[in-house]
Amino acid sequence: MTTHLAPDTVSRQSDWDQAISFEGFLDVAEQNCDLWTNAYRRATVPADLVERAEASPGTWQLLVLSADWCGDASNSIPPLAAFAREASNVDLRVLDRDEHLELMDEHLTNGRARSIPVVIVLDGRGVERGWWGPRPADLQAWFEGAEAQAMEKDARYRELRKWYARDKGRATVAEVLAIIEQAGGADAVA
Repeated sequence: MTTHLAPDTVSRQSDWDQAISFEGFLDVAEQNCDLWTNAYRRATVPADLVERAEASPGTWQLLVLSADWCGDASNSIPPLAAFAREASNVDLRVLDRDEHLELMDEHLTNGRARSIPVVIVLDGRGVERGWWGPRPADLQAWFEGAEAQAMEKDARYRELRKWYARDKGRATVAEVLAIIEQAGGADAVA
């Protein structure tokens, strides 16, 4: 499962305050910088997802744990950054995973792996409301399944890249938006 709901008791405001904008992340990226930049430039967000986000009460912060070397992140985070750019009530910032291992260790994939990206959804008060990562649910299920695990590593990662190219970030954005919508009840804060 790639979406995880958290009790709304954990403030992540200090983590948010340390994070940098996506554009700032692009400025300091050392690996795959062209890949990240081009993915962001090409990213488009379906209008229906932006409309749904803006219909969710409150404001939302997407706190991303990532690294510039991560292929999954370079396919998932640019569309989310475009989503945050388009939706007036969503903002996105990035933290380097290796510089924030304590936070990373609270968001392990299957309770054991420091897989990235991780997107921590915060409400307008900076309270964690859920998290997503490291891949869209359908892709993660395939990746963890027998077929993918039987493949040579290079072939498996070629298939991952093909999936991302076909999806264009829609699944990632939709799954993170579902967390926002679920958390956006009466207690959402502007």
